[in-house]
This record gives sequence, C-alpha cells and structure tokens, in this order.
Amino acid sequence: MITSRAEVSVRYAETDMMGVVYHGSYLPWLEIGRTALLKEHGLPYRQLEAEGFFLPVLEVGLRYLKPARYDDTVRITTILREKPSLRIRMEYELHRDDELLATAFTMHAFIDRAGKPVRPPGSFAEVMARLFA
Repeated sequence: MITSRAEVSVRYAETDMMGVVYHGSYLPWLEIGRTALLKEHGLPYRQLEAEGFFLPVLEVGLRYLKPARYDDTVRITTILREKPSLRIRMEYELHRDDELLATAFTMHAFIDRAGKPVRPPGSFAEVMARLFA
C-alpha cells in the first residue's frame, strides 16, 4: 500500500450561496491527490503523457459525510492499496483537521494516444513492483 497527502484551501468559487462546497468541486481535489501520489513516487503524470500513456477515469464514487466550507483547509489522503496492472483503483479520504468529510475512489485504465487500452509502460511497472515488493 502506498499513500500520499495533499492540501487544498477551499476557494469561494467552489462553494454555493451557503458557503458549502459544491459536490462537483470534489472531483478536481481527487485529481490533485492522484497526481501528487504519482509524482511523489517517481511517476509524474506529465512524464506518462510524454511517453504516450493516459489514465482516463473509468469510474468514480464519492460519499459525502460532512460539508466542507469556504476557507477550510482540506487534507486529501490518496491510497493505492494494491499493485496496479491494467486498471488502477485509487481511494481517497478528505479531512478537515481530524474530521472525515468524504471518502471516494476512482478507477483508471491505461490508454495510448489513439485511445486504445494498453499495458502500463515498463517504467511504471518497475516502480510499482518496487513499491509493492
């Protein structure tokens, strides 16, 4: 299992008229967590794209437990529990201090520039093998 942490400060534009974070605002936060995890473990998404690999979202699930509000600092913990093969499932926990606000998951698959499913690049597989040894 590998993890990563990132933080966001809730901007006014991410909230509704009551100052509560709009539900769709959470999706970019998941992307922040996902790209941070990859980068921290030597797999920057920019490098994958440069090599012709992409990780589209196939599925997303989000469970809202408590509202985030304007100017909160939200901690995004991203978790990769199993070594990925053709698909990658990432899980997320979003906290304000010690308070769990939401849990989520995303499922991804590797595709090439033409949009066809492919195996992950060798460099990605090597890093994952090392991290999950």
